[in-house]
Parts: sequence; structure tokens; C-alpha cells
Amino acid sequence: MLHEGAHIIDIGSMSTRPGAKMVSAEDEFQRLLAPLESIMEHFPGIIISVDTIHSKTAVKTLEIGAHIINDISSGRMDENMMDTIAVYEAPYIIMHMKGTPSDMQLNPVYEDVVTEVFDFLSERVILCKEAGITDVIIDTGFGFGKSLEHNYTLLRQLKYFGNLNLPVLAGLSRKSMVCKPLKVSPEHALNGTTAANMLALLNGANILRVHDVKEAVETVKIYEMYNGS
Repeated sequence: MLHEGAHIIDIGSMSTRPGAKMVSAEDEFQRLLAPLESIMEHFPGIIISVDTIHSKTAVKTLEIGAHIINDISSGRMDENMMDTIAVYEAPYIIMHMKGTPSDMQLNPVYEDVVTEVFDFLSERVILCKEAGITDVIIDTGFGFGKSLEHNYTLLRQLKYFGNLNLPVLAGLSRKSMVCKPLKVSPEHALNGTTAANMLALLNGANILRVHDVKEAVETVKIYEMYNGS
């Protein structure tokens, strides 16, 4: 991934796919420790993001040398998370999710998905600032408690989230919102993912979270040529 042009390596040891069960901070960290130490030993100087909802995991990984915490719960599942991020002065990725991974896709309902997701992120940003966090990245949470229609509505309206004046992360890679319209498995969703990533960039995404780095980097280069940047 680094050789192909990745700027950040995001590491997690707890599945957050629909239907996934939560694991304890202790189990999560034990899974993370060896890979995290090995990566840092072999690739010193890289930027590492740790995907966790647990403040205890955040503390331990930041002390080892991780740089960013990526929290799908935006601090809702651990009341100590925001204070922890502030103490370590780490960048913090906050994401919208309706429910939890175990139940988020059962029947997600919104009156206005864009407004509700925006309001949620806006409230969490305020809490981040009150806690003393200065570097926040927002993620609308594609596939996390959203129907196919909700996901594409958010994608079309992604520029609206620029009103928060924060970097916007888009994680579309090989998700069901790509697979379902094309009737393909995740293993065959690369072309659809590339198309979705380009739409995200055109609609204001600043960071792409991907599985296929080479193709994503090429997408960014074409976008930059098109955009004159």
C-alpha cells in the first residue's frame, strides 16, 4: 500500500461489518499489538490510523506511536474517548452510524438523511472542540445504518458537509452500495469502487479510505487533472 502511494495506513482488529459483534478493549489490543509493532518497525515514519471505539485501545496504541484514532462511534460508545484524544493531541476521525454494527442495517429509517447525518456530526464536532480536540475529520458513514438510497443521497450531497469546514473522509471501497447495483461480490467491485471514489472526490471528499491503493491513487490523479489542481 505504501509503495502504491498510500498516505495513511488504517489498522483495526474488530470487524465493523453489518452484523458484527463488538469485542472488548483487551481482546482488541491483543490482536493489534504484534501487527502494529511490526509495521512500525519495518516502516518507520509512516502515518498510522487505529480503528477503535475503545479509549483504552486508543491510549495504548497512541503511546506505542500511532498517530490518528478512527472511531466509528464518534465517542458515543466510550465516554472517555474524546478526553483521551485531547490529552494525546491526536487527529480524530468521527463517523455517523445509526445503531451498532450488529443491528445498523436491520431497517434504517430517516426523515432526511442528509440533515440528520449533518446535525449529528455537527453536534459531535462541538463536543470535540469542547473537549479540546483541535484536529477533526468527518465521515458520513456510508453503509453504516443506511439503505442503498440513503447512501447515494449522501454521496450526491457530500459537498453539503463542507459547511463544517473540516476534512471529509469517504469510505466506499467494495461496500454493498457498490456491489448491489452491479450485482457483483466485493471481490469484483473494483471498477464500481473506482467510479464511486471519483464521484466522492467531485462532491468534496478530501480523503479516500480504500482497499485498492494503486487504483485510488490513479483516480485522484485524474481528478486533479480534471480539476486543474
